[in-house]
Amino acid sequence: MSRATEQLLDELETAKREFGIPQGKIDSTLSRLEKLKLDDVDVLIRLHETLLFLRAYSHGPRVLEKVEKILKTFKQRLDELRAAELDLSAIDDPEVSGIAGGSVTSNFSYAIVRWLVAKYPAQLSIDWDWFEEEDRFGATMPRFLPLLEDDAMVEAHVPYRQWLRAAKGRRRELDWLIERFASLPISDKVKSNLYDSLKLHITWRYGFRASRTGMRLPVRKPFFHRSPLIARRDISLTRELSSPPIPIEKLSRAQAETMLDLARETSAVRYRELHGFTYGDPRHVLKADLGRGTQVFVTGVPPENQLPLRAYHAALIFKNGVPVAYFEGLSICERLESGFNLYYTFRDGETAWLYARILRLMRQLLGVTVFSIDPYQVGHENEEGIESGAFWFYRKLGFRPVKPELLKLTRAEEAKVKNNPRHRTSAATLRKLAAGHMLFCLFEDESRNRWDNFEVRNIGLAVQRRMARDFDGNADAIRQLSLDFVKRALRITGRGWRESELASLQNLSLVLAMIPDLEKWNADQKLLVTRIIRAKGGGNEALYLKLMQKHAAFRDVLMQLGC
Repeated sequence: MSRATEQLLDELETAKREFGIPQGKIDSTLSRLEKLKLDDVDVLIRLHETLLFLRAYSHGPRVLEKVEKILKTFKQRLDELRAAELDLSAIDDPEVSGIAGGSVTSNFSYAIVRWLVAKYPAQLSIDWDWFEEEDRFGATMPRFLPLLEDDAMVEAHVPYRQWLRAAKGRRRELDWLIERFASLPISDKVKSNLYDSLKLHITWRYGFRASRTGMRLPVRKPFFHRSPLIARRDISLTRELSSPPIPIEKLSRAQAETMLDLARETSAVRYRELHGFTYGDPRHVLKADLGRGTQVFVTGVPPENQLPLRAYHAALIFKNGVPVAYFEGLSICERLESGFNLYYTFRDGETAWLYARILRLMRQLLGVTVFSIDPYQVGHENEEGIESGAFWFYRKLGFRPVKPELLKLTRAEEAKVKNNPRHRTSAATLRKLAAGHMLFCLFEDESRNRWDNFEVRNIGLAVQRRMARDFDGNADAIRQLSLDFVKRALRITGRGWRESELASLQNLSLVLAMIPDLEKWNADQKLLVTRIIRAKGGGNEALYLKLMQKHAAFRDVLMQLGC
């Protein structure tokens, strides 16, 4: 990279941090970069990511117009580097993958491959260079390839692709394969397990619109930044959580399907899958306007893909039409486990404000008031979290470690900073701090210690211990007897219930059956827990949570079992 090019990129990156720079100055820098013929993939990546940031956090219409114009040239620029036979492996890094003209190769799940085949069949292929599961292929494919056993069961180095080519005729091999799996007379879950066992790697040569370069929602009125971005020190999480309601609207089925497609695309080009996007329920997608040009689309999952105990919600977050982050929430009663991932390109943006607004939205939709951060989010077995100092991001927003020894270590580090503002926590100390959950309780006096040691896993382990002790490890027996007991105690017949509600009853019975005085609950308590069961199976997990929050006895049992 020439010194002149580096200087231009430095000037452009300054615009990520300093707002109020005249648009003409930024436009001049963009114009000079536009004319450059790039011959270095690292320069191309650096320019691409800066342009995406300026698309999301734009200084004004003149800059935005020029940014859009240059982004449209990236496929051509990447093709030129490819033609020059340069090493392009850097664009495959998950932090920057998805540039127009590129591709991704991954062993995507059956659900995502089936969706891709339906939407982009001509852009897909099987990457046989990654193929290693010959034994699994030989065991699975005789369902679709008559007489394959004659080769697969006794021969080494079976030419599976030759068999596949002969069977598919003029069809694309992946289209043919997915169609065969789809035709099996078994559940989607079993189909998924069967397909996923093959570990096929699929290459997706995505088009411009599905690339990160071209992916953008239409925006009628962009939000332009004329002053410095909101910094973390300016955010009070308590104040945000108590702020006025956020405007919300429910999407139509067609709008929801379009949004879920976009959510899957923005994940897949980054080698990612998110449960809530892969299995998102188009009947329940909400759009929320957080302000400052930021929109959020929240989805749940249909009953067949729900978790047995926790409610699940996912959100895709857009800034001026650009996808900048996603969120996952796993909730039980008023406690939400928060998973927030800001895409790497946008980490110089208004991260703390954005996170606080998302939690405000979750409180509004779900009634949650206790927010938990998993150790992974702050760096446990996650070096990216260590390098970014994720622990201090959450700590400065008001989260506290729940383990006493980690809270003591936190306060010692805070004292060091107070005495020496230049002090920086070492990576070794950050790893120690990341060894436990962090909590933020909106109503600290009421919630302190009640949720500190809670893990939903402990409820499941309690069920396993009961199964070992009372049912000799027999899963069918504990399920049936728990179901019988709960139906009798709550006077539930199940007549007229949907299949998903009966499945919810089966799952929650495993917990309810451990309540010694369940039969002695009063009529109102029994009626409310019956409503909780049906809400879980009815697809409205927000209602499920809000009903749980009203049932003190059931809530207390869950907390006791989970601690």
